[in-house]
Amino acid sequence: MNATQEQLRLKLEQALVAAFGDEYAGVDPILVTASNPKFGDYQANVALSLSKRLGQQPRAIASAIVEKLDVSDFCETPEIAGPGFINLKLKVAYLEAQLNAIQADSRLGVPKTETPKREIVDFSSPNIAKEMHVGHLRSTILGDSIARILEFQGHDVLRLNHVGDWGTQFGMLITYLREVYPEALTTANALDIGDLVSFYRKAKQRFDEDEAFQETARQEVVRLQAGAEDTLHAWKLLCEQSRREFQIIYDLLDVQVIERGESFYNPLLPSVVEDLAKSGLLVENQGAQVVFLEGFTNREGEPMPLIVQKSDGGYNYATTDLAALRYRIQQDEAKRIIYVTDSGQSNHFAQFFQVARKAEWVPNDVELVHVPFGLVLGEDGKKFKTRSGDTVRLRDLLDEAVIRARADLEARLKEEEREETEEFISEVAEIVGISAVKYADLSQNRTSDYIFSYDKMLDLKGNTAPYMLYAYARIQGISRKGGINFAELGENVKVLLQHETELALAKFLLQLDGVIGSVEQELLPNRLCEYLYELSKKFNQFYDRNQGVRVLEAEEPLRTSRLVLCDLTARTLRLGLDLLGIRVLERM
Repeated sequence: MNATQEQLRLKLEQALVAAFGDEYAGVDPILVTASNPKFGDYQANVALSLSKRLGQQPRAIASAIVEKLDVSDFCETPEIAGPGFINLKLKVAYLEAQLNAIQADSRLGVPKTETPKREIVDFSSPNIAKEMHVGHLRSTILGDSIARILEFQGHDVLRLNHVGDWGTQFGMLITYLREVYPEALTTANALDIGDLVSFYRKAKQRFDEDEAFQETARQEVVRLQAGAEDTLHAWKLLCEQSRREFQIIYDLLDVQVIERGESFYNPLLPSVVEDLAKSGLLVENQGAQVVFLEGFTNREGEPMPLIVQKSDGGYNYATTDLAALRYRIQQDEAKRIIYVTDSGQSNHFAQFFQVARKAEWVPNDVELVHVPFGLVLGEDGKKFKTRSGDTVRLRDLLDEAVIRARADLEARLKEEEREETEEFISEVAEIVGISAVKYADLSQNRTSDYIFSYDKMLDLKGNTAPYMLYAYARIQGISRKGGINFAELGENVKVLLQHETELALAKFLLQLDGVIGSVEQELLPNRLCEYLYELSKKFNQFYDRNQGVRVLEAEEPLRTSRLVLCDLTARTLRLGLDLLGIRVLERM
C-alpha cells in the first residue's frame, strides 16, 4: 500500500466511525485499486460487507460514509456507483505536487523504515569440494535481492553464507587424496575445482563400497574434529580452493556475502545438547538423543523425533542449525532471521524452529522466516540438467548466457550497420547476459518452479531484463538526442499532467513506495519485477508517437515537465533494477 492509499484508508476509517460509532473503529474499508480508470483510481467496497451487520442497503451505508468523508485535499468529490461502491479519483493538482516532491528526493519518495532492525539473510550456501550448480542460483539471487531491499529500507542486514565446510565428506576426501594425490593436502592450488569435484565423486564411491575405507574416513573426521595438524591443514587448503571458485561466481553476479560455515558453530554443538537436556526436551531413542515434534509423524503415525545427537555421539545438520540460530539471536542480536533455501527443506526448518521455540531460545520479538523456492526446470518441464544428465554448473550457465547475449548484440549491430568497440560489446553482453538470468528467476513467484529458457530471458520484448534495460537506455537516448542533462532540470520544475498517458505514468510512478514496502514484508521480489515491467510499458505508451505525447518537440513548459517524467521513470527503473542486483546500461 503506497502513501496515498494509506492516507485514503485512514480517512475512510475515520468516516466509518463518524457515521456509525466507535464500535466500527478498525473495520477494514476494503480499499482497492479501481479495475477500470473510468471509475477513478480507488474503490472502497466496505458498504457491501456492512449491509447485514447494519441492516441497511449498501448504497445508504455508502452515502452515510461519504457524508462524513473529507478527502477534498487530494481527491475529487467521491461518487457512489452500482450497489454501493465508493469511487475515488485523485486530483490532478495533487498528483503534480507529489511528483514535484519525489523529483527532488534522492529516494524517490520511499521513506526509510521507522523501526530499523538487525536482520540476517542466510543464502547461497554451497558445499566445499563441490561446484556451485543451478540449484544455488535461486538462493543466491533471491537472497541478494532481499538483502538489498532490506538495506535500502534502512535495516542493519547481515548477509551470511552458511557454507557446508564440515563433516563426513572431508574424512572421505582427505582419505582418498592421501592415497592418490597427497600433494593436494599439503600444497595450495595443487588442484583446480573440477579435479576436486572429480576426486570427491570417486571418494564417495569408495566410501559406499569399501568398509575399510569407510572406517579410515570416519577416523579422519575424528582427527579433524580433534584438530590434528596435518588433517586441519589439508581441510583449510580444500576449503580455500573451493572458496576461490565461489568468489568468481559471486563477482560475476555482483553478490556480497560473508562466509560463516558449519565449522564456525562446531565448538557450540555440545552446549546445544546440554541445554536441551536441561530443558527436559531431550529423550533417548534407539541410542540417539532426540526431541519429539508436534505435528510431525512417521509412517506408523507415531510422533517423529528430530535427532540432535546420533547414537555414535556425532552431530547432524539440525544440531548445527540450532547452534547457528542461538548464536544469531544471542551474539548477532538479530530480530528477523531469513533463510533462503529450496522448498524441499521446509519440513527441516519447521522442525528445528519448533525445537528452538520449545527450548525458549527465541524471544517474542524475534521472527524466524523460511523463504522457500521451487525448482529450475528445463524446457522439457523436468529438472534442469545437462544432456548427459548431470546437474548444470552455475559457471557454465552464466557463461552461456553471456555468449548468447553477445551473439544477439552482434547480429543487431550488423543489421543496424552500427560500429561499436570491443569494450562496448563485451560490457553490454556481460550485463545483458547476467541480468537476463537474474531477472528470469526473480520475476517468477519464488514458490513456483520455473522453466529456464535462454531464448525467452534474452528477448527484447516481454517481461525480461533486456526489455527493462532497453527502456532505461531509451530514456538516456532522449537525453543525448536533445542535449539534455536531467540533473540540471532543476528542483523547482512544475510538473503538468494533461494527457491520459502522462496521468497513467504519473500514478504508476507514485506506487513505488508501496511496492518496495510489500517486498520488505512478504519477501517476494517478483512484485518489484511486475511493477518495473508495467512502468516500462506505461512509459512506452507515454512516449509512443501515436498514442502518447511529444517530448523534445513539445512547447514549454510542457517540454520540461515531460522531461521530468522521463527522468523520474529512468531513476525509478535504475533504483528498482539495482534492488534486484541488475546494473543498467546507458546505451544498448
